[in-house]
Parts: sequence; C-alpha cells; structure tokens
Amino acid sequence: MGERYNERWMAEERDRCIAVWRECAPNPASLDPASLAPKYSLRDHEARELAYEAAQREVEWEAKRTARGSAARSAAEKRMVASFARFAANALDLEEEQIALLTDDFLPAGIDFARRARAFDPNLSQSDILQACRNSWTACGLQPLLGAPAEITPSILAYSLLYPYTDNYLDGAGTALSAKRSFSRRFRERLRGENAPVLDERERAVWTLVDRIETQFPRTQYPAVYDCLLAIHQAQEDSLAQLKSGPSLNDAELLRLSFAKGGASVLVDACLARGAMNREESRAAFQWGALLQLGDDLQDLRDDLDRGSATLFTRAVEQGQPLDALVLQLLAFCARVSAQMNQLPHGSRQLKDLLGMSWRSLILGAIAEADKFFTPGFLRQVELASPFRFEFLRARRRWLAGREGLYARLFDRFVDAETLALPTLSVSRASSQQQPLELMN
Repeated sequence: MGERYNERWMAEERDRCIAVWRECAPNPASLDPASLAPKYSLRDHEARELAYEAAQREVEWEAKRTARGSAARSAAEKRMVASFARFAANALDLEEEQIALLTDDFLPAGIDFARRARAFDPNLSQSDILQACRNSWTACGLQPLLGAPAEITPSILAYSLLYPYTDNYLDGAGTALSAKRSFSRRFRERLRGENAPVLDERERAVWTLVDRIETQFPRTQYPAVYDCLLAIHQAQEDSLAQLKSGPSLNDAELLRLSFAKGGASVLVDACLARGAMNREESRAAFQWGALLQLGDDLQDLRDDLDRGSATLFTRAVEQGQPLDALVLQLLAFCARVSAQMNQLPHGSRQLKDLLGMSWRSLILGAIAEADKFFTPGFLRQVELASPFRFEFLRARRRWLAGREGLYARLFDRFVDAETLALPTLSVSRASSQQQPLELMN
C-alpha cells in the first residue's frame, strides 16, 4: 500500500516545497550569476549553433520532400532521428546513452502520442497536442525513475489529453466564470466516480478520457490515482483566483497556488506510471511539478501579462523589479529538485542528468524570450551558461513555431498524414455508460 493523497498530505508537501524554495533565495549582497556553470565561450556558441543549423536544414529538407501518406515516411523519420542524434552529440555534449534515450524513447513516444491524440479527436489543434505531448514526456521521464518502462500507456495518453479540454478551458479568459464553475463542479463529480450524464462535446471527451484511466486503474484497486486526480482538479479550481483576483493575492498566496497546481499535476503522472508510490517517490514527483510550474510561468510571462494572470514573475514585472534574483532562485531550486530526484533508486545516472539538463534548458530558454525583464549585466552572465546565444534561441523559436514554421510542416507530414490510416475516434457518445472509446490500438 503506497501513499494516499488527502488535503492534509497535499498541504504539507506544498509547504515543504515552499520552504525549499525560500532556502534557495540568493543573498542580495552577492547577487552574481557568474558562478553558474558550465561556461561557453563565443567559439563554443558558434560551433553549437552551426550544428543546430545543420540539423535544422536536414530536417527541413526531409519535411519538404516527404509526401503526405508516402510509403517512404518511415525511412524519412529514421533519417531525421539520425540527424537529431548528430546534433545532440555535437551541440549538447550528450553521452551515447542519453542520445539513445532521446532518439529511441522520447522522440518515438512523442510521435506516437501525437498520432493517437489526433486519432482521438481530429479537431484538436497542433498547439493543444504539443501541450499535451509535453506532459506525456514528463510521464515518460518519470516511469524509469519508478521502475516502469517508458511508454505511452492508455492512462498517460488520457491524462495528458485532459489538459486541452480542462486546464486551458478553466484558465481561458473568454469564458464566463459561472460556466467554468459549472463545468468544474461536474468534472469533480466524474472524477469521484459519480454517474453524471454528459451535457456537451467537451464533457463527452473528458468523460471518455476518465473512462480510459478507470479501465487501466480500477478505483477499488488504485485509490491513490483518484486522490491525485482530485487534488489536481482542486488546484485548478483554486488557481482561478490568479485570473479573477490576481492583484489581491500576495506573493505567499501566489506561491501556494502555483506549487499546489504544479506539484499535483506531476504527482498524477507519477501515480499513473505504477498506480502507487512511496513517500520518497511522491515527494520527488511533487517537487518536479512545482519546478515545472514555475518554469512554465516564466515561459508564459508575456502572455500572462497580456491576459492579467498573476504569477510571481508578472507580479515582479508589474512592480518594476528586474527578474534577476527571482530567476537565480529558480535555478537554485532546480538544482535542489535534481538532487532529490537523484536519490531515487531506479533510473540511470544518464537519465537523471538528462532530466536535470532539460529543466535548466527550459529556464534558460525562457530567460532568452523574456530578455527585456532582466538587467543587461545579468543577461550577459547567464548567456555564458547557455549552449546557445539568446538571440539565436529567439530567432530559432520564432522560425520553428511560427504558423508556417518547421513544427507545422513536420506535423502535417508525419502526424496528420499518418492518422489517415488510423480509425478516427468520435467522442459523440450519448452518455458515459456506453462502450468507452479505444485510445490505444
């Protein structure tokens, strides 16, 4: 019998996480990012950027020349994966086993996830699927740390796909608060196992996804799974305060909301890896989620400022404070979370190092995007700890993610085309009592 996650457990772990966060605050008298390591020279940056551009050209060439539905698509995918492996070795200094983790586990899992997500609901946007895929990668990173194989299981697919239908809807500014509360109340009832008939297409999709989790993890055998799902739901409801009452929330309240939501989110991923966890595993997963939430908040800074969503980072910007100290604290917190993860008995050293590097890269990339909110001296020092110059990262991000960018073309060739061969799975059933839809073939 593993941990159970009631309100008291969640509150205690959230507060424990906050205590670690506060211990990571830099000393204002010695606010110096120069100690960040490793360091990259101008020559290092240029060499890595050349490797990036070479891989980018190879992948773009494959995206252009591979026809939709082509029988050669599988061979093209292999060539792109090989190109990525060369890039990872030359630009990121990854070890052979780490490259294999990316090329043999994470990349194929992402492609598989995207195809099955599109097959489940052809109306999901590319951005929705990419968002959900990021969560599935978190789950795939957790699985080996918990002694399970890295794979897209029915429940991980289902939980990841809940985000476009639930979290984005509750966070969105275009829907009345009363409608959000009504949906949230009914969703909570469904997560509790109550028999609520669906009212609209959104609920049909959400109820179906919960069905898939119940199929893999029956409620009576795996109660901790549903503890976690209810905990993230409660945290999502509470986070509505960041939209409707943002200015009235103090920094301590914002931190509690962010850590509760982020921690509970990854706690679900971890619980779905095996159905139950011990205290050490639960704590590592919760801290991982808190870290990712802050990283996402930094990444979403401009959007949050535009829509009036309150986070630690928007609050600092609105008060006219540079983000230097806050982000140094985030980098120190990242190191503490990595140390906690390294204590887990499962998972290779190479995987743990790769995960830690990915968290750090998320933060450095977010700094590059939000450069105007930092002091010039801070940016110069932190850029030396990045494998790529910040201007290079900004330019490549715009090119990759733009409407006609490489992501869109790859999606068109290697995801949408492939789903033509899969059964299109409707979400138009009349009630949750009918035959659940199959998310995995």
